[in-house]
Parts: sequence; C-alpha cells; structure tokens
Amino acid sequence: MPVHVILAAAAIGVSVPLLAWAVASTREPLSGTVARNLAGTMGGHDLRQVLLQRSARERAVQPTVEWVAGRARRVTPLGMIEELERRAQTAGMGHLSTDRLLASKAGLGIAGVFVGFLFWVGNPSLASFVFAAALAAGGWFSVDLVLSHKAQERRTLVQRQLPDTLDQITIMVESGLGFEAALHRAARTGTGPLAEELARTLQDVQIGVARQDALRRLVDRVDVADLRRFVHAVAQAEVYGVPIAQVLRSQSGELREKRKHRAEEQAMKVPVKIVFPLVLCILPALFVVILGPAAIRLIQAGIAG
Repeated sequence: MPVHVILAAAAIGVSVPLLAWAVASTREPLSGTVARNLAGTMGGHDLRQVLLQRSARERAVQPTVEWVAGRARRVTPLGMIEELERRAQTAGMGHLSTDRLLASKAGLGIAGVFVGFLFWVGNPSLASFVFAAALAAGGWFSVDLVLSHKAQERRTLVQRQLPDTLDQITIMVESGLGFEAALHRAARTGTGPLAEELARTLQDVQIGVARQDALRRLVDRVDVADLRRFVHAVAQAEVYGVPIAQVLRSQSGELREKRKHRAEEQAMKVPVKIVFPLVLCILPALFVVILGPAAIRLIQAGIAG
C-alpha cells in the first residue's frame, strides 16, 4: 500500500476523535470567561441579555447605516457632504444626521445599479446600458433632489409669511415691546417654518449666542433674500444707532410692495401659461365639434356624387 494513503488514513483517524472532543468538550470557552468577567462588572447581568434588550433598530439597523455611511463618506468629496448638510438644514430636515443621508444615497444608488443591471442583462444594448447608468445616477442623486425640492417649498413659505410676520413685529415694537420679546410673541402665535426658525433663533440667544450671530444663523438656515436684507438692516441699525422701530417700519413696507409686485408678475404670466393647454387640449376639441359634422356631410356628398 502506498505511503501517502497510509498517512492520509492516519490523519483522518486522528482528526475524527479530535473533532468529537472539540464539539463535546465541557470546558468553558474564552468567550464565556470574558462574558462572566463583564457580567461581574455589570451587576450580574449577562452582556448578551443586555444587548438583546436593545431594540432591533439599535442592534441591526443603526450599525448597518453607520457602516454604509462610512463607505459612502470615503468616496464622496467633502464639498458634496457639506452641501448635503446645508440642503438638509434649508429643507428643515436638520434632525436627520449626515450618516443617514449618506446611507440613503448609497442604498438608493445600489438599488439603481441592481435594477439597471437586471434590465441590461435582459436586453443587452447601448440604450439599455445608458438607461442602467441613468438609474444608478438617479438613485444616488434622488436624495439631493428631494432635499432641494423641500428646501424650495420651505423658502417659498417663508417668503410668503415674512411680510405679515414683520408687520406683527413692527406693531409690537412700536407698542413698547423689545425686539426679542416681539420675536418671541411672533414665534409663539405664528405657524409654519418661519415661526419655527424664529423660535430656534430665540433659543440660540437664550443659551448665550449673540443676537447678531443668532440672526445670521437664521439666514443661513432659511436662505431667503428678503430675510437676509432684513437681518442686514437690523445689524446696521444697531451699529449706527437708528431706532429699531423705524427700520422695521421701512422693511415691512418694502416687503409688502415686493409681495404686491410678485403677485402682479405671476398674474401676467397666466395668459402665457394658458396658451399651451388651450392649443393642445381645447382647440382640437372645438375643431372636432364645429368642423366634424361639416366634414362628414362633405364626405357623404362626395360619395353620393
């Protein structure tokens, strides 16, 4: 019998008892020793039981999100990450962490790649490859598009609410309230994103942030040109000693005029916007109703002739 066959049989004969001993052994593994030592420092509680008491989100979802976000952060430029954070703040979603946003971008991008790959495998061509690439890019940038849309809606709401809110602040300041007290009253009685941002600004002032710095943070979060000019006017009034009520009165009047001009501008755009549905939808139906019977009679007369 060859020597290598004898050695192989001997190795198998020795490994089988060793495997049985390793599986059936009653000696305590190293992990059990570590767990017992940790339990002694945790008041007699098993570390595994402590971990199992946590929710499934904390045990599985959160570590997965952090891992995906870490990989996405490595391949994303720093400028894009900062822009993503700024868009989240402007959209009123500052409570969402950057890791969650990056993990969402990465997950949607991977989903787009997977769906595009399946589409390309089913129909391999240049057009399907371009469509697959578009799906992957759309999945990656979909979070940015949603944030941009939310931010634009929020800016529009703030721009609409600003003239009325500023009128309210002006009346309260002229009646004897301080500027910060007027802001507090407007934030408490108002609704919408502007009232929320004013309340957050007052919270910054209460924790020790200078009023000008708090107002600048407000402008950075909202990113509305009218609000930026208002904050700049308030800062200039404090520097040059101009009465704040006078500044508020002039700013509120200017914002009312701008709102009136924007409304007139939108009204002037309506006839232009009506042309397309009129030509594409209404006029063809009118032509069918008016010219249809005449065309049918001409056809019948031609056939009869």
